[in-house]
Amino acid sequence: MSKSLYIKKILNNNALIVADESEQEESVIIGKGIGFGKKHGDQITTDSADKWFVLKDEKEQEHYKQLLHTVDEKIIDVMNDVIMHIQKRSGSDLDEHIHIALTDHIGFAIKRLEQGLDIKNPFLVETQTMYPMEYTIAEEVVEMINKHLSVHLPEGEIGFVALHIHSAMTKRTIHLINRNSALVAKLIALVSSSLDIEIDSKSINYLRLVRHLRHAIERIEQGEMVENQDKLAKVLKEEYPLCYNLAWKLIKVMQNDLQKPVPNAEAVYLTMHLQRLSKK
Repeated sequence: MSKSLYIKKILNNNALIVADESEQEESVIIGKGIGFGKKHGDQITTDSADKWFVLKDEKEQEHYKQLLHTVDEKIIDVMNDVIMHIQKRSGSDLDEHIHIALTDHIGFAIKRLEQGLDIKNPFLVETQTMYPMEYTIAEEVVEMINKHLSVHLPEGEIGFVALHIHSAMTKRTIHLINRNSALVAKLIALVSSSLDIEIDSKSINYLRLVRHLRHAIERIEQGEMVENQDKLAKVLKEEYPLCYNLAWKLIKVMQNDLQKPVPNAEAVYLTMHLQRLSKK
């Protein structure tokens, strides 16, 4: 059933402040060209809701209004297409904060580019491995931005965009996701130095280990219990003492960084992953 909304203010060609008939509920709606040719008091219906986004949270609305004063309207215009593309490709109901966070990030990235500054992404490989679907969508997004804004964002931006996409899909903060990426990178560096090997980031065993670490961290954060594997742990400890001891070192790092207990069974799974890597 369609619902009528009334325009209270036109923020720009791509964003309006609207209210329902009672004017008790105010929202910001964002959509490509949605404000073009419109004026205060005009009526719009929710029939075309699949072509625009709604910001209902008051804090997000305020942040978005502020953003419109600092980011070029051409960027805002392209970002509407970008976020629509992310929603379609991911099939997810995205957290509305992506409109502020990703638009602000891209605006800042383009400014840095114009100033000749390049910020390196230290977790690019880990991001690609941990979030392959988000990374693929991010590649498409960066290509869209480069094409429509005639810029050339560096490869590292794909990783940053992928994290924003993952954040919006899972409704977890960028801070938390960055912390977990940094933790995985720290654990991989510890594995490399302890086993005295150079890890091939394209190898299947590396991919398996990184994805296991990602899911392990998520399980630990959520307090999920994993069934103990005492008999298998005893066998692995005797057969592969180096990998078993390293597994416990990794567990101690995770416990310290996450400030949460790690199930003992994690040592079994990590030992098996480490053994595969050490054989190479």
